[in-house]
Amino acid sequence: MNILVLGATGRVGSHVVSLALKDGHQVIALVRTLSKLNITDENFENLLVKQGNVLNREDIASAMAKADIVISTLNTDGASTLTDSFPLILQEMKKRKINRIITVGTAGILQSRLTPNLLRYQSSESKRKTTRAAKEHHNVLKILEQSDMEWTIVCPTYLPDGHYTGQYRVERDFLPDGGTEISVADTAEFTYQQIQSTKYVKSRVGIAY
Repeated sequence: MNILVLGATGRVGSHVVSLALKDGHQVIALVRTLSKLNITDENFENLLVKQGNVLNREDIASAMAKADIVISTLNTDGASTLTDSFPLILQEMKKRKINRIITVGTAGILQSRLTPNLLRYQSSESKRKTTRAAKEHHNVLKILEQSDMEWTIVCPTYLPDGHYTGQYRVERDFLPDGGTEISVADTAEFTYQQIQSTKYVKSRVGIAY
C-alpha cells in the first residue's frame, strides 16, 4: 500500500511512518523541513520524502500522486493550518479517487459525557484553558462530515511521550470513562491500524488508558 503521511516530522507522525515502513508499505512523507525528519527504519528505501507545504495545492498534488490512502497527524501550528489545508487535501483526494483518510485530532472534539449535546471542549468536562486548538480540530470534523470520504478521527487525550504498551481503551464518539492520558506510541499504533479496518469509518474514536 502507498501511504501518504502528513505531519511525518511530528511525534505521532514519525511513529506512524516507522510502523508503516516496518510492514513493508511504501510511505510518502510531505514535510516542510527535511532536517526534522528522523527515520532510522531499516526499510528506509521504501520512504519517499517530498518537501512542501500542506497549504500549497501543488505540493499536496505532487505528494498524493501515487497514494492509496492518507494519514494526517498535522497539528494546528498555532494558526489556522488545519482549517486552511483540509479543503485542499480533500479536493486532491477526490480528484485522484482516494477515499480513505485517517486523522489525529483531540479529545476535545468528542462528545461530552456531562453535557451530551456539546463537545468536550465546549463543556466543563475539558480542563484546557484555551480552546483554540480544539476549534481548529472541530473545523476539520465539520469539513470531513460534509465530505464523501471514508474518514476516521483518532482523538487522544493528554499525550505524553510515554512508552508503547499495546494496552489501551477506545470508544466511538466519547473518551473512555476515566481516561486521562495515552502515549504517543500507542496513539500512533491505533492510528496506523485503521488502514486495515473499516470499524470506525465516519467516526471519531476516543483513546486513553
